[in-house]
Amino acid sequence: MAETVGSLADKISIIQLKIFHMRQQLERPDASEDHKAACAAKLEVMAVQLKDLEDEMTQLVSDVAAGRVKLKIYRQFKMYNDPRYRTGAPR
Repeated sequence: MAETVGSLADKISIIQLKIFHMRQQLERPDASEDHKAACAAKLEVMAVQLKDLEDEMTQLVSDVAAGRVKLKIYRQFKMYNDPRYRTGAPR
């Protein structure tokens, strides 16, 4: 499984922000008609992308609830800012 609930939630929140700001562009009184048309076309694409992500999230949650998919926990092993991983550091 390439996507996780968290990664899908992240992508959904990002596309929602893009949609919000693109709608603001449509409402700008100083925007040209060409600009507004380009923004409207982008909004149509973003709406499809949002629906796809929402459908994928629904399917994933359904699969987890039904036991068809088991979520994995990926541990973080960060090495930066840890003196144990620096050259010449005492071991």
